[in-house]
Amino acid sequence: MTKAAEENQTQSPDAPAADAATPPPGAPVSAFPGESGAPPSSPSKRLPRVESLTGLRWWAAFFVFCHHMTNLAPLPIFDFLKYGTSGVTFFFVLSGFVLTWSAQPGTKIRTFYRRRFARIFPLYFLTLVAAFFVFYRVDPPAGMSWIKPISITVLVLSALLLHGWSNNPTILYGGNPAGWTLSVEAFFYAYFPFVWRATQRLKTAGGLILCVSVIVLGGAYRLALFHYKADVPVLPQPVLHSVAFLFGIGLAIALRSGWKPRIPVWFAFLVTGGGLYVLWYSGSHPANFPGAVTMGLCQKEILTLLYGFLILAVAARDVRGGRSVLRSKPLVALGQWSYAFYLVHATILYAIKEYHGIAGPIGWSNLTWYAGVLVISIFASWLLYKFVEHPLERKLRGPR
Repeated sequence: MTKAAEENQTQSPDAPAADAATPPPGAPVSAFPGESGAPPSSPSKRLPRVESLTGLRWWAAFFVFCHHMTNLAPLPIFDFLKYGTSGVTFFFVLSGFVLTWSAQPGTKIRTFYRRRFARIFPLYFLTLVAAFFVFYRVDPPAGMSWIKPISITVLVLSALLLHGWSNNPTILYGGNPAGWTLSVEAFFYAYFPFVWRATQRLKTAGGLILCVSVIVLGGAYRLALFHYKADVPVLPQPVLHSVAFLFGIGLAIALRSGWKPRIPVWFAFLVTGGGLYVLWYSGSHPANFPGAVTMGLCQKEILTLLYGFLILAVAARDVRGGRSVLRSKPLVALGQWSYAFYLVHATILYAIKEYHGIAGPIGWSNLTWYAGVLVISIFASWLLYKFVEHPLERKLRGPR
C-alpha cells in the first residue's frame, strides 16, 4: 500500500542534497517538512520537516492491518473495519503532499526516478518473493481461495509494477496482494516531475483550485460511470487514484505558499472519524440516509477530502511549531517501518491462516490474535527496515 516521507526530508525527493521519501500507499512516510519563515518559492530555502505525518502514517497502516485481520480473526465491528482499506487513499494523498512539499527546482528527472526506485523497489521485490510462497501453489488446496495457481504472466506484471493497470482481480491483486498500490504509486512517480514543473508558479489559490477541480472531476466521473455504464469506459486504478494524489499536491502548494490554517488537530480527527462513521452508516442503512447512493458512488472522493483535511491540519500545526504526540520517537519509528509493515503483514496473516484456519467465531476475544499478529508483523517490519530497506536504499540512491 502505499512510502512517502519516511526519511522526513525537507527537500525535494530528488533534490541532490536531501532524501525525500514518498510513501506508496502502504509504504512508510515518516516525516514531512513544514514551512519555515522564508519564502517557499525560493529554491535555496528548505522547508522544515513535518514530522507528525510520519506518526500519522503509522496509524493509516494500522487501519489497513485491522481490515485485513478480519479475514483471520473477525471482531464484532468487522463491517466498519472494512474501511481500513481507505488507508491506501490516505497514502495516495500523503504521497502527493510529501513529494510536492519537499520538491525543489532544478532536480533532474533521472535523479528523481532513481531515488524513487531506490525507495520502493528493493523491499517490494523481496516481499513479492516471500508472498509467492504463501499465495501461490502449483496445485492450490481446496477451500483456500487466497491461494492461486502459479501464473508467470501475473508474476511478471507484478514484478514490473504493471499489474495495477488491470481491473481483473487476479492480476490486480497478483503477486503480493498489497503491491497493487505500488503499481499506482509508480504511475504517480512517472508523471510527478512534469506536474511539479507545471504547477511551480501556483500559490495558495491555485493549489486550492486544483484540489476542488480534481474532486469535482473525480466525483463527476463516478456518477457518469454509474448512470451511463454502456458509454463511459472503466478507467484503470492508477488513473482513478490520481484524484487523491493531485489533491495532495494542491494542499502542499497552498501550504508552501504561506497558508497556515489554524485547524485544531483534535477537530480534524473528529471530522475524519465522523466522516468514516457516516460513510459506514449510509452504506449499511441506505434507506435511512438521504443521498446514501451518491455518497457510496463518490466514496473515494469523500475519503480524499477527509484524509486531506487531516493531513492539512497536522502539517499546518507542525509548520506553526505546535506540539504533537505524533512526533514522539515510538510513533516516528513505527512510521518509518510502516512501508515494510504494509508489505508483509498480509503475507504473515495468511500464512498463519493456512496452517491454523480461522481463529474462531466473531467476538472480542479475537483481539488476542490482533495483538499477536501485530507484534510479529512489527518485528518483521523492523528487521526488514534495518537490514534490507534502509541500507539498500542508501546504496542505490547514489551521491546526494
